[in-house]
Amino acid sequence: MGLLKHPLLIFVISFAALSLASWIGAVQRRRHQLDQDVREYGVVENSTLTLLGLIIAFTFSMAIARFDQRKQGEATEANTIGTEYLRVGLLPPADAVKARALLVNYLDQRISYYVTRNQEELARIETGTARLQADLWTAVQAPAVANPPNPVVALAVAGMNEVIDAQGYAQAHGGTGFLPKPGR
Repeated sequence: MGLLKHPLLIFVISFAALSLASWIGAVQRRRHQLDQDVREYGVVENSTLTLLGLIIAFTFSMAIARFDQRKQGEATEANTIGTEYLRVGLLPPADAVKARALLVNYLDQRISYYVTRNQEELARIETGTARLQADLWTAVQAPAVANPPNPVVALAVAGMNEVIDAQGYAQAHGGTGFLPKPGR
């Protein structure tokens, strides 16, 4: 699993192995005179290379679909945070100021999550994100409990739930897309 964290090393090793295999094949062809049976082997070789091309094409197609899905999850998460930033303005002024400050910190955490590659840093960010999610929920829960039948406060509470859900969906669709997430 450690080798998977170094894609450039995998590329260099694969390139060297394929170059060596190609060189050995060329030497063997020159060394042996090709008779008719071996010349017909070219059809099998061409078919195999065509199949390999199809496999590579399908692999790229799946990778692109996964990348688009991850991008969509990140965009949805960003839009949800922005919408909730506006919705918390409907809370009582003191609660709105607190919730907005927490949302700004939360957004900073989420941006850090997407740009960080270090495993220890990712673990720290995930812990901070969980703490901020609890603080955000508390920030909208207090006014909701104080004003139970208020539909405007209920809108802010529902929006905060969407923010927390969007984070989960975005990470379920690939997160950073490069490294496995700690604890997953």
